[in-house]
Amino acid sequence: MNELELKYGCNPNQKPARIFMDEGELPLQVLSGRPGYINFMDALNSWQLVKALKEATGKPAAASFKHVSPAGVALGTDELTEVEQQIYFAPGGMSPIANAYARARGSDRLCSYGDWAALSDICDEDTAKLLNREVSDGVIAPGYTEGALEILKSKRKGNYNVVQIDPNYVPKPAEQRHIFGITFEQGYNDLKITRDMLTNIVTENKALTEQAQLDMLVALITLKYTQSNSVCYVKNGQAIGIGAGQQSRVHCTRLAGNKADNWFLRQHPMVLGLDFVDGIRRADRDNAIDIYISDEYEDVLAEGVWQQTFKTKPEVLTAEMKKEWIAKNRGVTVGSDAFFPFGDNVERARKSGVDFIVQPGGSIRDDHVIDTCNKYGIVMSFTGIRLFHH
Repeated sequence: MNELELKYGCNPNQKPARIFMDEGELPLQVLSGRPGYINFMDALNSWQLVKALKEATGKPAAASFKHVSPAGVALGTDELTEVEQQIYFAPGGMSPIANAYARARGSDRLCSYGDWAALSDICDEDTAKLLNREVSDGVIAPGYTEGALEILKSKRKGNYNVVQIDPNYVPKPAEQRHIFGITFEQGYNDLKITRDMLTNIVTENKALTEQAQLDMLVALITLKYTQSNSVCYVKNGQAIGIGAGQQSRVHCTRLAGNKADNWFLRQHPMVLGLDFVDGIRRADRDNAIDIYISDEYEDVLAEGVWQQTFKTKPEVLTAEMKKEWIAKNRGVTVGSDAFFPFGDNVERARKSGVDFIVQPGGSIRDDHVIDTCNKYGIVMSFTGIRLFHH
């Protein structure tokens, strides 16, 4: 099959719509559902990301995509920690690829609502069970076990989108797209991101740890498939804050930093101790946690809305308490798809526990950015490689 008709394009009025190959067969199969135009854009971008991560690290990888950018990305682990199990609402004893998706989905549960999932490895039953319980549009993977496919085909009355892609598919060296009837062509971005790119350490502190190198790879590969401008915070092989598509770099850094802070705040003992009403829906629970750790919660308390969510009235997590908790977060890596033009990006990143930075370099104010890193003992590597994606 070299063509697949779609329901419509980005919007219902954009018809007809299809995906097709000029030559040869499509490198994918739809095993269930009827994916749409945006679904396939998410599927193909997210697949490239997890495939590249697996190749660069040797570890299983998963991504949670929304509107052609990742909401979460993570490498798999042999076991989730007890805290991870609590904040991701995931059981222990799962496979590494299932753990990867739990971490990717859990990085930013609000943005991942209704996501497209991508898996570097064959989808097993553990992963299918996670996908089955979440509000998700679909999944792409190189294969599915029989049990996993049975679970996924039953989701949404058989309308859940399940796509299998040929892991050996290699695209043409040139890619095209049309905008306003005009054809654009460029070379396919087949740049391999490796540890060799991390050797140009420009700061006084040059103690780049093994974990930081791995986290830099996660950050850079995530950025390669994120709408620019983009900044990515990573800790222990997991993207904990992604800022995508902002016109200002510092706004990317702030947006991603705020997400990283929220990820860490979800681990606060007061958040872990929240006592929800019985039968609360997952989305309502996630929204409640987001409001609880936000500055809006005191207003919600005053309105008395808490009774709809919690069995008992939670104590307020004050601004001072949140600041004190966030200050405990350390060992975070931040990556940027283009150079940091000013030291203000470093100042903001530092507030979210950043000790390592990877970026292309090349700003006329590189000296100021380096000086700001030196002030805090941050290790910074210049790659010399821009990773814009549009």
